[in-house]
Amino acid sequence: MSKPVINIVIIALALIFGIFFVLPKYQELDILWQKIERREEELTKRKEYFQELQNTAEELKNYPEQLAKINSALPADPDLPALFDFIQKAASQSGLFLKSISHSAAQPSSEIEGLKETSVSLALSGSYSSLKEFISNYLELTSRLIETESISFSSDPKEGPREFNLTIKVYSYAE
Repeated sequence: MSKPVINIVIIALALIFGIFFVLPKYQELDILWQKIERREEELTKRKEYFQELQNTAEELKNYPEQLAKINSALPADPDLPALFDFIQKAASQSGLFLKSISHSAAQPSSEIEGLKETSVSLALSGSYSSLKEFISNYLELTSRLIETESISFSSDPKEGPREFNLTIKVYSYAE
């Protein structure tokens, strides 16, 4: 065989070897490099995110009074004994008599994600102006997040003090 034919055969074999053996390995290597680059970008973004969280946590340390207000408005648990004590005192200061109080178990809020809501039912007796004072001066102005859900009352004022049934929602953090 002549030298040019041997050179062409060697070049052809090298191309075939390169196409069938080296090229797939190169493509696999390229895919691995792309995965590594994506992971490095993801790692960089996570580091930036955690650094931002750390900076925010450090910045929040400058606002302890505001955080205390938020914690009192949305406690970690419903703290029903303290709530019932507050309601009893507020009702008596408004001129209402608290006849009974009951509550349901805390449920995840359907309106706001991350909160629990507890429904509290109150049976009160007294005058309409006392009820109005109780709601406007105590329930609406308290630091706790309280929402009045429903009010019903008797309509015959000749029978003595009116009977009021009040349902409120109290919110707390869902953990």
